[in-house]
Amino acid sequence: MKKLVFATNNAHKLAEVRSLIPQWEILGLSDIGCFEDIPETADNLEGNARIKADFVTKNYGFDCFADDTGLEILALNGAPGVYSARYAGEPSDSEANLQKVLTELTNKSNRKAQFRTVVALNLATKTHLFEGICKGEILPNKTGDSGFGYDPIFNPSGFEQSFAQMSQAEKGVISHRGKAIRKLVEFLNS
Repeated sequence: MKKLVFATNNAHKLAEVRSLIPQWEILGLSDIGCFEDIPETADNLEGNARIKADFVTKNYGFDCFADDTGLEILALNGAPGVYSARYAGEPSDSEANLQKVLTELTNKSNRKAQFRTVVALNLATKTHLFEGICKGEILPNKTGDSGFGYDPIFNPSGFEQSFAQMSQAEKGVISHRGKAIRKLVEFLNS
């Protein structure tokens, strides 16, 4: 089985991606002994994904892919965007981020939003980018207890439930990360 490193320490993301790419052995950062906190210093999702993938390839010698995801809310001019993971400040706190979004959307009628993921793949000395978008809206309250991050307040278009009410398999079919990873898989299989 071919090995590929996914530059993440997030167990939820790793499990989600492993379920989407069963034909490859997907290793997380801890599996290769990488315990550094890779700084995400770019001002866009593409840049941060590249930084993480390049760090692993340069320092550990593995073909690697990395993602960066942002929740982009229309009424907040695209915020939190690239700053989604640390929207409420350091250290990263998912609950505080979620509450900050809900507070900022108080009394706003336009709750349209999208999750956008960019995946950077370093394979055989070349970098390839893949993007996935899931449109929806921000719910007024948390709903559901599955998933992670902003999942309890994100209702994908065409569905009656939040990401946090869906199984991992259901979410994977429509999610931003699922779409970007499927593009990555198609590329790997071509």
